[in-house]
This record gives sequence, C-alpha cells and structure tokens, in this order.
Amino acid sequence: MRFASIGSGSEGNGLVVEAGSTRVLIDCGFGIRDTLARLGRAGVAAESLTAILVTHEHSDHGGGVPALAARYDIPVWATFGTLAALGERCDGVARVYGFDSHDAFAIGELSIHPFPVPHDAREPVQFVISDGAFRLGVLTDIGAPTPFVQSCLTGCDALVLECNHDPDLLAASSYPRSLKERIAGRLGHLDNAAAASLLAALDRSKLQHVVAAHLSQQNNTPARARAALAGALGCAADWIGIADQATGFDWRALAPS
Repeated sequence: MRFASIGSGSEGNGLVVEAGSTRVLIDCGFGIRDTLARLGRAGVAAESLTAILVTHEHSDHGGGVPALAARYDIPVWATFGTLAALGERCDGVARVYGFDSHDAFAIGELSIHPFPVPHDAREPVQFVISDGAFRLGVLTDIGAPTPFVQSCLTGCDALVLECNHDPDLLAASSYPRSLKERIAGRLGHLDNAAAASLLAALDRSKLQHVVAAHLSQQNNTPARARAALAGALGCAADWIGIADQATGFDWRALAPS
C-alpha cells in the first residue's frame, strides 16, 4: 500500500491511497483543471481512480468532488449527512453511496474504516484505510481528539495528522475574533500541541511514516509542526513529513520491516 497528497490546506485537499489495482482519492477540494494537474504530477490519471471518499462537505474537501466524479464516472462515498449537505451538487454523479460514520466497508483491495470526529460539519468523518497488512490513519479537520479517535488511530503503520495552527500565531494574527474562536474551538482545527499530545498517546510501535497536514499558511510553519510531532516521537524533526498546500507530498510506501 502507498499514499500521496496532491495538496493539503485551507485552499484544497486531496490524498490518494493505492493498493494493487485499487486507487482511492480522499477528498477533492480543487477545481477540475487544478485537480487533473495535481493528479498528473503524482502520475495518476483521473480515470484510474476506483472511488472518491469524502470526509465532509466543506469546500476545501468536497468542493471539487462532483465535477471530477461526473466527468470520469467515479463512484463517490460519503456519510449520509455529508451527502445531504452536498445536496444538488451531486445530481450529476451517477454512482453515489452513503454510509454511517461508524460502518466499515470495502472498495476493491482496500478496507475503509470511517470514524466520526468533532468538526463543524453535518456528519464529518476521517478514515483508517487498510490493505489487510498495513493501516493508514488519516486525521484532518478535527477540533479536539476524543478517546474513540485515539482508539481508531492507535497501532497504525502511517499517520497523516492535522497540525493546523500554532496557538500563539493564531492569537496574534489579523483574523477576526470570531474566526479565531472557530479555529481554536472544539469543532475547529487541531493545533500543534494537541496533535503532538494525541500522537504521544498512541501505540506508535509500527509507525513507518508520520506526515503533518492541513497546516495554516498564516498561523503555522512546517518547522513548528515538525518540532511538535518530533517531540512526541523522540525523533529527528526532519523525519516528520509535511503535506503542503502547493504540492502535497510524494508517494510513501508501507513495507514489511
């Protein structure tokens, strides 16, 4: 199994996960021309996608899904709440499948394990993806970790983990007070210290990759995110990967140790 990001941040998100002949895209928050260019840089043809999984309806995650799915006849999977929030935007998509936020399902050679997260959306989820040998945990857009989220992510072989903001940078930013409160709130986004605390609480014995994702371009830096997660792992800061807005990150493979 391997995975790559085509971009991560408030301007758009997309993560490709592949096992054998199965290739899924988690979220698509880019316009279709931008999406095709980003997929192309990863060596992925849109028509090769087996499915698109949607974490929630916010535009930086679900905004590009309907157009891409309709043009290339790609099945879309999302919670019933997310589908209700997307509404008529999915009318042109031929194959749309709803699921409950706790219900696991299979797509080709991948097992998909969604789990609910506190975020200001209709029925938001994140995912643990498995090929039977390895588990990839994906956690972005969450205001605060919960014991259930921790139980879902513990023991994973790889993690893509939100490090949205540094609290001091956010407090000093020019954002309106209401926006600052939303970002830092229980239904907002994970800061570096909270992400590090969650990581420290997990069984990390199998980890081959940890990537910091969904970094705010105004209220965080890669160095701050890396330092926080490296502190939790007791590793060198440069071992922590960064998913950036412009290029995401290149393919990372999971392999037997």
